[in-house]
Amino acid sequence: MELRVLRYFIEVAREQNITAAAERLHVTQPTLSKQLMELEDELGKKLLVRGKRKTTLTDDGMFLYRRAQEIVDLADKTEGAFKGTAETVTGDISIGCGETEGMSIIIDKMKRLSELYPDIRFHLYSGNDEDVSERLDNGLIDFGLFVGNTNLEKYDYLKLPVSDTWGLLMRKDCVLANLTTIGPNDIVKVPLLCSRQTLYSNELSGWLGFDFSKLNIVATYNLVSNAALMVKAGMGCALTIDKLVNTAGTELRLIHTKFILKYA
Repeated sequence: MELRVLRYFIEVAREQNITAAAERLHVTQPTLSKQLMELEDELGKKLLVRGKRKTTLTDDGMFLYRRAQEIVDLADKTEGAFKGTAETVTGDISIGCGETEGMSIIIDKMKRLSELYPDIRFHLYSGNDEDVSERLDNGLIDFGLFVGNTNLEKYDYLKLPVSDTWGLLMRKDCVLANLTTIGPNDIVKVPLLCSRQTLYSNELSGWLGFDFSKLNIVATYNLVSNAALMVKAGMGCALTIDKLVNTAGTELRLIHTKFILKYA
């Protein structure tokens, strides 16, 4: 597989249209179609479903799309490492992170570094701890920010001097909206939205004092911005870290729990 062809495939997957992708890549549509068919022949798999208006990925195509992004990112990162000179500090810094207020420390350092060395480019990859760990292990990011109960034995790490407080995001007309703090027994009473990372890592189990199966979890989320939309729609209350959703001037309110996470 050639990097050039993988870039073609990635662009088609993003545009979901071969003609539009060809225009962005500055190649002819027949040339692009031929390259994609040769890629399918090389791998022995059907990667694309070509419709009249839309081109979609098969399951094998989705697998290749994820891998192709990693391959191209790593190739670009490697090439960038050789482009600097002794006189100029340049290159790319890739950072893996979740949605957390703790990123403000990292971003402050990024800003100061950018002011000193304007030719440096930063790339943020958002995901849960498992996503960050996988990218770190595969050399796709330079460092990552882990939150909560993550096994860090295989990494060199520093603990950041910050912590996050968990809370329950709700509508102001929720039955819990008049409470000053949220306890485990309170959340048993309401439909809950919970991040997938929280469920998989079981971070809240110590605070809860009982199994997650006793909670009425109606939906899981990866991005808290989407969770906030579900809360606004009245689907339930979202367990989330404080300060990630701006509730000022909205119909939403966040009430703290007594559960605090430390950073690594």
